[in-house]
Amino acid sequence: MKIVMFTDAYWPRVNGVTVSVDSFSKALIRQGHQVYIICPFYPEPPAVERLSDANPSVKNPQAEPVIIRVPSYPLPISKEDRVAKFHKWFWVSRQLNTFAPDLVHIHSEFVIGEFGFYYAKLRSIPVVYTFHTFWEEYAANYIPFAPEVILRMVARKIIKSMAKRADSIIAPTAQIQDVLVRYRIKKQVWLLPTGIDPSLFSHSEESVQNFRTAFEQKYPRAQGKRLLLFAGRIGNEKNLSFLLRLLPEVFARHPDTVFVAAGNGPDLPLFIEEARSLGIEESCIFTGYLDRTDLSLVYAISTLFVFPSCSETQGLVTIEAMLSGIPVVAIGEMGTRYVMGGDNGGFMVRHDAHEFTARVVELLEDPELYARKVAEALVHSRSWTIDTMTVRLEEIYRETLKK
Repeated sequence: MKIVMFTDAYWPRVNGVTVSVDSFSKALIRQGHQVYIICPFYPEPPAVERLSDANPSVKNPQAEPVIIRVPSYPLPISKEDRVAKFHKWFWVSRQLNTFAPDLVHIHSEFVIGEFGFYYAKLRSIPVVYTFHTFWEEYAANYIPFAPEVILRMVARKIIKSMAKRADSIIAPTAQIQDVLVRYRIKKQVWLLPTGIDPSLFSHSEESVQNFRTAFEQKYPRAQGKRLLLFAGRIGNEKNLSFLLRLLPEVFARHPDTVFVAAGNGPDLPLFIEEARSLGIEESCIFTGYLDRTDLSLVYAISTLFVFPSCSETQGLVTIEAMLSGIPVVAIGEMGTRYVMGGDNGGFMVRHDAHEFTARVVELLEDPELYARKVAEALVHSRSWTIDTMTVRLEEIYRETLKK
């Protein structure tokens, strides 16, 4: 099968859509399909210092999708994002004509997403659309100067338009399925989370120890300490202020712990300043952007994964943590509630500082409970692997082509 994926976000932009497109495209190729990805061009990102001594994995051209990067403009409301140039539609179309795809899979709601719908309409090709991002909740974080009620109305209109034009719709969580029901979308909505490649989180004891040594050399405050890890975009929507405000109590009871925030984002300076104002700056490490190898090793050297976000579409970082063998304490909202499904591999708590703190402290103080949650995490995460999910994606494609 020949599949072309259209997305307005791809590497080096780090987010859930990028991970989904990348993971599914490579897994489909391993199953014998051909995949093209249409995405924006990004300027060369700044070089990232790597701490791991492992060589980055060598790419196998036969296992990689063909990537067509569309010339783009910077997006004024988000320095991390780009918007494709409209007039490049004809250039994209010409390149795809030689590929002659059987099916179009659209992963975003903006210019390149619209390219996908237009191409499919002209060529009478079926369209699968994945509703990744609950824009009603997220839009205000990108356009804070606009009235929220207007943003929500516009977001609903855009998503309804995409869903009505697609032949099949994929929701990554049950909560997103419910949103589409609320939008009165009458078509069948397939439930398909993004899977994770477990090989990314499998490391030898030697490589983990070497990384720990390098990490402590770069961040001396981590020496001999247990790490409480957050990984993700450092933005206001991740609810990091909630987490920072409960950390003083954790540090007071367990001075052998430090907090590590692995990731970058527009609000990083604000959270560094907030940690300073709370008097916990010396117990916090903000790493900035990490490549995937270093990030997977940060999971491996951590003790707990702490995740306060209430607006995750999928909450895949909780599965990444579990694949690495570390328990999770997370607020049970949106995608996180779906992927954890309760206290599997950790604790799923309410948006309550006392409850969140109590569960973190409990895991730090009870070795038997901790070991039990590690075992749960490793078992629970196995059902979320990319190969398992790709089998289901192939079924969705086949059913869409039948229709």
